[in-house]
Amino acid sequence: MNCIKRKSGLNMKFSGAALSINVKGDNGVIEGYASRFGEIDRGNDTVMPGAFRASIAAKRSGAVKMLWQHDPASPIGIWETIQEDETGLQVKGRLLTEVQKGRDALVMLKAGVLDGLSIGYRTEDYGYVTEGGRTIRQLKKLDLWEISLVTFPMLPSARVAAKDDESDPKFVEQALRDAGLSRTAAKRIVAQGVKGAPRDAEDEGDLSAGLSAVFQSVIKG
Repeated sequence: MNCIKRKSGLNMKFSGAALSINVKGDNGVIEGYASRFGEIDRGNDTVMPGAFRASIAAKRSGAVKMLWQHDPASPIGIWETIQEDETGLQVKGRLLTEVQKGRDALVMLKAGVLDGLSIGYRTEDYGYVTEGGRTIRQLKKLDLWEISLVTFPMLPSARVAAKDDESDPKFVEQALRDAGLSRTAAKRIVAQGVKGAPRDAEDEGDLSAGLSAVFQSVIKG
């Protein structure tokens, strides 16, 4: 294994990571991991232990934003706790369900339509290692700017496992029907997640159109 050291990347970068998010009822509280140490994403980057420590210590509460799809014009909540442990970057926050985008994000998390997180950061220190002909960038010090809910994270395993301990299924069902799904499609999604949705031709089209409407409602606000 060969190692080459580099420092200071000035451009904003984005990276997803394996994580598990718990959704606590209808108040919008979510918690889990926004990054896991040692996992390699599609860009051949891996975050090293301690990479966030200085940035977290230097920032005031609320400075790291909760965004939708890395869009600075689309804040959807507040990260209340951000800390490193032996696993990675542990976070806890609250979706702002008082605004439409926050409500939409909560609905999609519960329905299993939305299941990814990604971090936005500036690279301050990194190095390269070569293993079996593959070059991997080790991210050693990062200036963390934001953590986003995303549809497609950089890391294939970066998926949110939504666990709703107190939610009202009727809330999710009605939101999906308001987005254009049929009663049958909405009920099956609530009961079994997106994989349980109807699969005949008519309902498949209804499902596709409905899920598209959900995404567009968040993106356009």
